[in-house]
Amino acid sequence: MKTALLVIDVQMALAHDDANGTPRSCPQAEQNIAALLATFRERGDPVVHIHHQGLDPDDPFNANSPGAAVQPVAKPSEGEAVYIKHVSSGFIGTSLEADLRDIGVERLALCGATANHCVETTTRMAGNLGFDALYVSDAVWAYGATGPDGTVHSPEQVHSMSLSNLEGEFATVLNTAQILSM
Repeated sequence: MKTALLVIDVQMALAHDDANGTPRSCPQAEQNIAALLATFRERGDPVVHIHHQGLDPDDPFNANSPGAAVQPVAKPSEGEAVYIKHVSSGFIGTSLEADLRDIGVERLALCGATANHCVETTTRMAGNLGFDALYVSDAVWAYGATGPDGTVHSPEQVHSMSLSNLEGEFATVLNTAQILSM
């Protein structure tokens, strides 16, 4: 089964949050993304980059903001597809689905940021569209969140919930080592 790696929103706005001390889960995510990229590239498997560009001028992901730049660890190599999205899912407003189908991709390994936002949303859509979606549990990260009831959820709780939301319903949750051994 032809597998593509989707690297989602590994952009400087998030590195800026990290540098400012915002707590997050999975500090090894970027290292694991680098390992995934190296292996997929070495094998000649498709690598796809999805970048968020906010439309609000004050959005840290706005195209004119330094936060929209790609983190060096996830910089696309020549010939790798890059899709720009303006919403959470990489499939909305892009030709991603058609392009993947045109090259015969049936399975997607999804990684990037953040676990509970754009990676989870793109993974849900991938599963709904009939792709065999593999959510790489230790190559994504999350930040804490406060629920509408005022309950504070730690980054680790948010990350865990994202894994729980996807496993068996929209995707198979695997870690980097499991993906690399496929």
